[in-house]
Amino acid sequence: MVIWLIGLSGAGKTTIGREVCRLWKAKEPQTVLIDGDEIRRIFKQDREPDAYSIKGRAANAERIAEVCLWLDRQGINVVCCILSIFEETRSWNRHHYSKYFEVYVSVPLEILAERDPKGLYRSAKAGQIRNVVGIDIPFSPPKNPDWVFDNSKPGLDPEAAAKQILSKAGVFFQ
Repeated sequence: MVIWLIGLSGAGKTTIGREVCRLWKAKEPQTVLIDGDEIRRIFKQDREPDAYSIKGRAANAERIAEVCLWLDRQGINVVCCILSIFEETRSWNRHHYSKYFEVYVSVPLEILAERDPKGLYRSAKAGQIRNVVGIDIPFSPPKNPDWVFDNSKPGLDPEAAAKQILSKAGVFFQ
């Protein structure tokens, strides 16, 4: 099974995804975490000049979808944390994975810009960096996620969020 967490930078995808993976792995050890930024770094795509352009993001999304498929075919559960700006990738996922559960980690851009732990949105608005999703690359929330997790309020409890996601996905937990 693949649990695919989508959201803008800073929405909490990786924080929640790590907890989903930890809890799931305790019950089913054949579970791994895939993070979009880590895959980009592992394959050295973060060094490419167009790594964060739409073209670079499409290549990374395709690579991640294929890695998830490769793992899924081996019976390995995957928790994937990715911006996922391409609807066609999400549609492809639904038709290729043994089981797919899509979670949209929703946080309005205004709140993300206030939180901005990496200074990403501030730098983009100041014109210091380009190709930031939500600023100069459009972000369209997924059309049909299996579940929307609202992470706009402060005080995220990653374990509680992870248990909700696993429960909604039909994995386990009450």
